[in-house]
Amino acid sequence: MNARVVVDPITRIEGHLRIEAQMDGDRIAQAYSSGTMVRGIEIILRDRDPRDAWAFTQRICGVCTLVHGMASIRAVENAIGAKVPPNAELIRNLMIGAQYIHDHVMHFYHLHALDWVDVVSALSADPVKTSELAQSLSSYPRSSAGYFRDVQTKVAEFVEAGQLGIFAKAYWGHPEYRLPPEANLMAVAHYLDALTWQRDVARLHAIFGGKNPHPNFVIGGVPSPIDLNSDSAINSKRLSQVQDIINSMKAFVEQVYVPDTLAIASFYKDWFARGEGLGNFLCVGDLPSSSMSEPDSFLFPRGVILDRDLSTIHEVQFDDPEGIQEFVAHSWYDYSSGNESGLHPWTGETNLNYTGPEPPYEHLDIDQSYSWLKSPRWHGKAMEVGPLARVLLLYASGHEPTQALVQQTLAQLELPIEAVFSTLGRTAARTLETAILAGAMQGWLDGLIGNIKAGNTRTFDETLWEPSTWPKSCQGVGVMEAPRGALSHWVVIENGKIANYQAIVPSTWNAGPRDANGQPGAYEAALQDRHAMVNPEQPLEILRTIHSFDPCIACAVHVTDPNGEELVQVKVN
Repeated sequence: MNARVVVDPITRIEGHLRIEAQMDGDRIAQAYSSGTMVRGIEIILRDRDPRDAWAFTQRICGVCTLVHGMASIRAVENAIGAKVPPNAELIRNLMIGAQYIHDHVMHFYHLHALDWVDVVSALSADPVKTSELAQSLSSYPRSSAGYFRDVQTKVAEFVEAGQLGIFAKAYWGHPEYRLPPEANLMAVAHYLDALTWQRDVARLHAIFGGKNPHPNFVIGGVPSPIDLNSDSAINSKRLSQVQDIINSMKAFVEQVYVPDTLAIASFYKDWFARGEGLGNFLCVGDLPSSSMSEPDSFLFPRGVILDRDLSTIHEVQFDDPEGIQEFVAHSWYDYSSGNESGLHPWTGETNLNYTGPEPPYEHLDIDQSYSWLKSPRWHGKAMEVGPLARVLLLYASGHEPTQALVQQTLAQLELPIEAVFSTLGRTAARTLETAILAGAMQGWLDGLIGNIKAGNTRTFDETLWEPSTWPKSCQGVGVMEAPRGALSHWVVIENGKIANYQAIVPSTWNAGPRDANGQPGAYEAALQDRHAMVNPEQPLEILRTIHSFDPCIACAVHVTDPNGEELVQVKVN
């Protein structure tokens, strides 16, 4: 019998994801993705004030910071038919854009680059040659031989102390690491630089939202009054700080993140030919130039691409009961109507039914239920969401800056267009969309400043605040393109209280288990796409492909009881 390789946990940040790969020799024949953590927001929100929902949902995850709060606010606004002031949309765009840029850079250097960069190898690098390499790639000022020598000394101190500190728990020396020592040293130095950079970038959320993580929101706009003469409002000084942050973002993305991605990718071109899987991509759209009620104004277009066909974009309709549904055939939940069919989120249910083995356990029972994640589908089809989906939708919709970036990147790496459908295609797409967003940030800030100069300082519509003005019965969906992909919050409101609430998050789309028809989720399908392993006891290949999705499983699981008490404990060795 062929072995099953287990990686648990697979994420470098907050765990909760187990991957089991059934091997056929050195090849992955089948893969299974399991969300192993139990928590919940949907049940907690029942009968609560919809104006408070954002504060609860934003605590789904401490990594994504603002995204669940934003989706929740938009869900309630959509339900009551609200249209927020233009300044509020611009400030929201700035906050979302900052989230993307911060998140993508941090993911690349601190959660994914170490799948390709051998930290220990950096100790044998020549700092002079490293400096020459870095300066050949970009004009980033921190590129002297002395600087790289200092970084090398710092890493050596970790090793000599008998520990690698922040670089621990990896497969250093694995034969699939291919970068020369100088490239490894350069990447490690930029890893450390990114830690300092991200601390300053996070201040943008605090300027507009009061704090980070979990900035503040409000139904009807943003809680950021504009008064250039007030110390307690958005004034000239704070707008100047935002400009400095945008400049810092743009410089680091252009001078460090983009060149590093291309340099590292050039040593792993075979990874542009494996790890796609589904070939179906979904984007709910985001970043409006006018309002969320006008999808044609979105920077990220809404739509679906099927079977890699970039010539056709299929429409996404949220009120179609047969459109977006969640299935639980292989999840630890039950539906009152039976587990073979799906439910639209407005009629969705969150009913616990753990039928798995008592943890810790050797293997998942993949013939039964094996995950706390549900299985979302679009018209019955499994979808991939995230940066690759967004870049493909931009490319297919004729967005010229994206088309130019994609073609330029492929030409530089000497790769065909088909290379984007892959593990490294996913990673490269994340980098390219970061560059697009870094450029868009300036336009949103200029628009905000232009409105202020014209005398328009309104950021909040107070007429939307009172539930007495709302319909007695209404339902809405709040969508946004979170850094990890399509995010949607669905709310049903009765007499000013939440009657039902469901959240379909990016890692549910990507990490969900098989459905009743046996269709794998995006993680599972990607691992089944031309994956072989050099050493199953060091499954670096699994890490590379799963990390290319930027998994964040805390967002994707559901349940506790109405009083917030834990219903079950799941312990994994």
